[in-house]
Amino acid sequence: MARYTAVALVIGAFSSCARDDANVPVAGPGISHAAEEDQFPVVAPEPHFGETCERFARYLPTEHLTRALVDDTVSRRAWTNYLSSLDYEHVYFLQADIDVFTRRKELLDDALKGGDLEFAYEVFEIFKQRVRDRVQYVDTVLTRGFQLDKDESYKWQRKDAPWPRDAAERDEIWRKKIKNEYVRQLVSRELVKERAKTETKDGKEPEDAGEGDEEERGEAPSPEESIRKRYRQVVTVLNDSDADWVLQKYLTAFAHAYDPHSAYMSPSSVEDFNIEMRLSLVGIGALLRAEDGAARIVRVIPGGPAARDKRDKRLRPGDKIIAVGQGDEPPVDVLHWPLQKVVKIIRGKKDTKVVLTVIPASDPTGAATKTVDLIRDEVKLEEQAAQSNVRQMEGDDGTVRKFGVIRLPAFYANLKARHVGDPDFRSAAYDVAKSILEMEAEGVDGLVLDLRNNGGGSLLEAVRVAGLFIADGPTVQVKEKHSSARILDDPDPAVRYRGPLVVLVNRLSASASEIVAGALQDYGRAVIVGDSKTHGKGSVQTIMKMGVDRKYGSIKITSAIYYRITGKSTQLDGVKPDIVVPSAWNYVQLGEDSLRNALRVGTVKAAQYEGFADLSACLPVLLEKSEKRRAESEQFTAYAKLLERVEAMNKTKELTLNVEERKRVALAEEDLRRLQEKLSGGPGDADDKEAVQDVVLTEALGILSDFVIIKAKQPELVKRIGDGRSRRKSIFGTWRRGLL
Repeated sequence: MARYTAVALVIGAFSSCARDDANVPVAGPGISHAAEEDQFPVVAPEPHFGETCERFARYLPTEHLTRALVDDTVSRRAWTNYLSSLDYEHVYFLQADIDVFTRRKELLDDALKGGDLEFAYEVFEIFKQRVRDRVQYVDTVLTRGFQLDKDESYKWQRKDAPWPRDAAERDEIWRKKIKNEYVRQLVSRELVKERAKTETKDGKEPEDAGEGDEEERGEAPSPEESIRKRYRQVVTVLNDSDADWVLQKYLTAFAHAYDPHSAYMSPSSVEDFNIEMRLSLVGIGALLRAEDGAARIVRVIPGGPAARDKRDKRLRPGDKIIAVGQGDEPPVDVLHWPLQKVVKIIRGKKDTKVVLTVIPASDPTGAATKTVDLIRDEVKLEEQAAQSNVRQMEGDDGTVRKFGVIRLPAFYANLKARHVGDPDFRSAAYDVAKSILEMEAEGVDGLVLDLRNNGGGSLLEAVRVAGLFIADGPTVQVKEKHSSARILDDPDPAVRYRGPLVVLVNRLSASASEIVAGALQDYGRAVIVGDSKTHGKGSVQTIMKMGVDRKYGSIKITSAIYYRITGKSTQLDGVKPDIVVPSAWNYVQLGEDSLRNALRVGTVKAAQYEGFADLSACLPVLLEKSEKRRAESEQFTAYAKLLERVEAMNKTKELTLNVEERKRVALAEEDLRRLQEKLSGGPGDADDKEAVQDVVLTEALGILSDFVIIKAKQPELVKRIGDGRSRRKSIFGTWRRGLL
C-alpha cells in the first residue's frame, strides 16, 4: 500500500507545480504542447529488473572493499547522487519536487533490497516533464531578446545551490543561464574574427576560422538557433534514454554512495566499460570522464593526435567537450549526454576529421570556448614510450654539469611480447633502464624522472621502475577486503642508478606514478618536486558479473587500496612533494578529493625495509635555495603572476552578462592561456627547442644541481643508510603469478 501512496504523492506534487507554471509563456508558433508530450514516451522497468536490484543489493556490501551495509546512510547518498545525476546544476526540479522526493530519502535501501524501482522511474518521468517545460521557456527567452549592456551577473556554479523555490525564481535563473550562453557565443565568435585578423596581419597562417566566420558565410546557425538546437537535443537524448539507461543511472547512484569509482553496468554498456575503465579513445588519443554534464579530458595520451597537436588551441587535461562535429558538418551539442554516446561520435575512421567545441580547463566558467579540429588516428606505441635527453646547467659554484631528463608518460608493457629479445617488446621499466645506461655513458651528474601527467598503468611496471633505483626492498602494499596488506618487493636486487635523483610530479600524476614517487620519497632515494600534491587515487577496481545470465549486468567495484611502505595510503592525500613548485593544475579542481563520496582509508602496518638515505637535513637547504632562485628570476616572477590569475579565475563564482565587459574578460583569459603556453609547457607538450620554456622543469634541474653540490661539499646533510634492501623474503613473484 505504501508503494502506491508514494506514487500519488509524486504525481500530485507535479500537478501542483504545473499550476504554478500556468502563466509561463509557451514556445513560439509551430511547437505544440501535445507534440512535446509525444516526444516523451513513458519508460518502465523490464520484468527482470527487480531481481537485478536484489542481486545488486547483495553484491555491494559483500564485494566492496569497505563491506558497508546497504542502509539509511547509503540510501541518503544514493538519493542525492541520483537527483544530481539528472539535474546537476539544480535548475530543472523545483523545491516542491524535492520536498516530495525527500519523503523517500531513507527508504530507498529497503526498496532496492526488495527489487522496487518505482522511485527511479517516477523521478525520471517528472524530470522529463521539467525538461520539456524548460525547452519551451528557452524559446520564449530567446524570442524576447536580451539587454546586453545591462550590469548583471550569472552564478555559473550551481551544483551546491538550493533548488528554485518556485516557478518565478526558476525562470529568472534560466533567463540568466540562457543569456550567459548567448553572450558567450557572441564573444567567442568575435574573438575568433579578431584572432584571424591579427594572425593575418602578423603574416601567420590563421588557424581554423571557427564559428564566427562560418556565420558570416552563412554556414553556421545564429547564436539563437544554436542555443535552441542545444536544448532540442536534450529532448532527443531523453527520448533515446531507455529503461536500461535509467536502471544504470539509478544503481550507479547507489554504487557511488560507496565511492566514485564503483558503478553498475547494464549489459549494453559492457563494451563501454573498456572506455570508462581505461578512459581511452582510439580516435583522438584522450582519456575522458563524465563530469558536470560534460566529457572532461582527464589526460592526453602521448603519441595520439591530441598530443601531437602543437597549436595554441590544442586539447589539455581538464578541458570539457561540449559539442562534436564531423568533418565540415555543424557541431552537435553533447552536454549531458551519457559518456558512451559522446565517445561513439568522437571515435571514427582513421584519417577523418572531428571538430570539438571545448570549455578550456584554464577557464572553467565557460566565459569563452575554443574549437579544436583533429584528424583521427591510432596512438603510436613508440610515442608513448619513455623519452630522454641530456641538459646542461651551470650551478651556484660556477660549474656546468650534465643532467639527464627521462619523461615517462605511462607505465606500459606489451604483454604479448614478454621477452626482451622479441622485436615488439616494450616496457616502461626496460625503456627507463635503457635510457639510464645511455645517459650514464654521456657522464650525467644527476637525473630527473618526469612523471607529470602520468596517469598510471601497469602496477608491475611501477614496481620495476621504482626498483631501478633501490635494491630488492618493498615498493608498495596492496590491501584487499578479505586479507591483510600484501607487500610487493622489487624483484631485481640490482640498482641501475645510484646518483642524485629528482622526481617531478603534478596533480595529474596518479595511481602507479604515485606508487613510484611515494616509494622513492620513503626510501630517501629522491627529492620529489611539483604541485602541492599528486592526484590521490589509491584505489583498485575490478569488474564482476552478477550472474551467469548476462541480462543482470555487471558491477565495477572498488576491491583494493594501495599503501605506501610506510603504511600510509596515497588515496586522497596523494604524494606531497618535498619542494612545491606549482603548475597551473595546482589551482584547477582536479584530483580524488574533488569527487563526491571519495573513499577515506586508514593506515596499515609499515613494511620492513632499509632506507637509502636520510634527506631531512638537506631538504630545508634545497628549499631555501629554490625559493631564492625563483624570487630573483624574471621568468618565474611572470610565471607566479600567471598562477595567481589562474587561481583567481578558478575561484570566480559569477560571470558578468554585460557583453563588452565579458569581452574584456575573455581577452584577458586569452592572454592568460598564451602566457601559460609560453611558460608552462608540460611533458609531451613541447619539442626540445621549446622545452627550455618549461619553467617547472628548469627549476627542477636547478634543485638537482643544488643537490649535487650539497652531496659533494656538505655530505653530512645527506646521511647514507643503505641500498634499499628488503628485510624479508620477496613475495613479488608469487603475487605476480597470481595476477597473470
